[in-house]
Amino acid sequence: MRLVHVITEDRGDYTFVVYNYYSGDVKEVRVDVDKYALYEDRSSLAGLPDACPFLRFDTEGKAWCTVHLTRPDICRDYCCWRLLISDSNGKRAGRVLYQRTFLADNDELKDLWEQMKPTLKGLSDSEWDRAVIRHLTAAGYRVRE
Repeated sequence: MRLVHVITEDRGDYTFVVYNYYSGDVKEVRVDVDKYALYEDRSSLAGLPDACPFLRFDTEGKAWCTVHLTRPDICRDYCCWRLLISDSNGKRAGRVLYQRTFLADNDELKDLWEQMKPTLKGLSDSEWDRAVIRHLTAAGYRVRE
């Protein structure tokens, strides 16, 4: 997630401005008061150079979002994406959740999905993913797995 969320400004007092490369959103976030000490301890991320800058692990190995109360919308929406779909400008256009739940963020992608659906029947999960990625990239979308 460090490749997704980039801190562009440290405003002090545990307040940061974050830019999201997927959505293009800019968001001010604040470390939750009860997570200041956890945020300060960066040792749990030693082997995770690409982790979100606000992710931390406690001594029992449980993962915590240290900005949970003010987290960006893309984090609020996160729900086990299988595929993340961006338009040609890099803005989020849709996602595939769980097994094959397709969520489009715009009418153009919804229409494309309706056209694609009949061609996906009977495919295994890996075939389905490859076919969806092929259709979407051919239409100018970027897909991240």
